[in-house]
Amino acid sequence: MTVVPARAAWSGTVPAGRHLTLTDLHGNQAVDFLVYDAHDTAVRYSAPDTFQAQQGIFLTTGSVLMSTEHTPLMTVVEDTVGRHDTIGGACSKESNTLRYGHHTWSQHACVDNFLAEGARHGLTARDLVSNINWYMNVPVEKDGTLGIVDGLSAPGRTVVLRAETDVLVLVSNCPQINNPCNGFDPTAVDITIGEAPA
Repeated sequence: MTVVPARAAWSGTVPAGRHLTLTDLHGNQAVDFLVYDAHDTAVRYSAPDTFQAQQGIFLTTGSVLMSTEHTPLMTVVEDTVGRHDTIGGACSKESNTLRYGHHTWSQHACVDNFLAEGARHGLTARDLVSNINWYMNVPVEKDGTLGIVDGLSAPGRTVVLRAETDVLVLVSNCPQINNPCNGFDPTAVDITIGEAPA
């Protein structure tokens, strides 16, 4: 069990068959997430392949995270939230400046977390792809626009993923304070790697 502080990054390897559990300790906290084949990081999460395989853009129980080779990386085996975002992206200094004003340029962002944590595994900016945002609520409006609104989570809500192959996971416990994805107050989350339940 690892408590990832507010705004912090985490990474770890999950062996095939083991489960990764994310727990939203305080509620309304977005968790940005990337996953790679642990033995070949050129094989990594692919949003388009995942959308195509499950015929939808939101993730929940039964969703399979597909790779760039159209192979399964992880499967959501339990979800007490109900829907998670795949299209909102990771916050960055550039996107913060564009959306919220130049005064936000110095604020720490998910891309910073991914770059720093990825560097520990030999990854660079070229290895960053479209990410998953667990717990984040990004509805698609009737006119096709995206909203970023209050999350669907609550304290203690979990997402459990089973590794279908050995995977490397990168997490950014989102530091965003300019929109309601974290309730304007980022908080800690728990990450546990464990055996499959009996």
